[in-house]
Amino acid sequence: MIRGWYTGASGMVAQQNRLDTIANNLANVDTTGFKRDVTVSKSFSELLLRRKDFDGVYTVPEGSADAAPIIGKLGTGVETNENYTDFAEGSLKNSGLSTDFALHGKGFFVIQTPNGERYTRNGSFFLGKEGILETKDGYPVLGENGIIHLPDSKFKVNEDGMIVTSENEVVDRFLAVRFDNERYLQKAGNSFYMETEISGPAHIAEGEERPEFIQSFIETSNVNVVNEMVRMIEVNRAYEANQKTIQSQDSMMSTLWNRVAARNR
Repeated sequence: MIRGWYTGASGMVAQQNRLDTIANNLANVDTTGFKRDVTVSKSFSELLLRRKDFDGVYTVPEGSADAAPIIGKLGTGVETNENYTDFAEGSLKNSGLSTDFALHGKGFFVIQTPNGERYTRNGSFFLGKEGILETKDGYPVLGENGIIHLPDSKFKVNEDGMIVTSENEVVDRFLAVRFDNERYLQKAGNSFYMETEISGPAHIAEGEERPEFIQSFIETSNVNVVNEMVRMIEVNRAYEANQKTIQSQDSMMSTLWNRVAARNR
């Protein structure tokens, strides 16, 4: 019975972690370039149950076999294994602004921050006072030659990320990077990501690896509200089921204690 308490409690904790992740996804449904998180759970080791009164080994022509028939398996609980980011591409939205960009295909913009380079899919930029292309937080966007400086907002960007002024002068080309295991990038806030040991270092995307740049468009989040709401309902049902399991175990233990106490009077 005590095992049932621990099993039910572990299930409640795992569902609470899933609920927190879903809530964060829904809160960022309108965040440009946001990528939904997914919580993966795993079960603890299971116990194999056999019939006790047929325990033993008997001999057969091919060798020996166990005479204890298997009844089934007994689960011992569940835990949250990992949270990972789903980098599936979101839909594209026309913003009409020349300083907005969307990436079609895998890859990231590179942003210079006080804490080092950060990577993002959020291409909603603007021109700063000094003609620097910046994020909404004021961090410079990097091109292949460094910080991107523009004379005005009348510029064009082709599919390869080449920036050309209204007088057909080449300014720079957007720096785009890829990772060997982008799934393991770490979120750093403000739609930024940073590399980890598992994701591997960033490498410049060239050739077929390079994403397509689409000017005057932004990439919306890849959160599907309907799917997330369905998952939230599933989590609530699973949480309630685990809660009822604990309540049933508590009721059974209370009955057992009362009967033992009655016999000892």
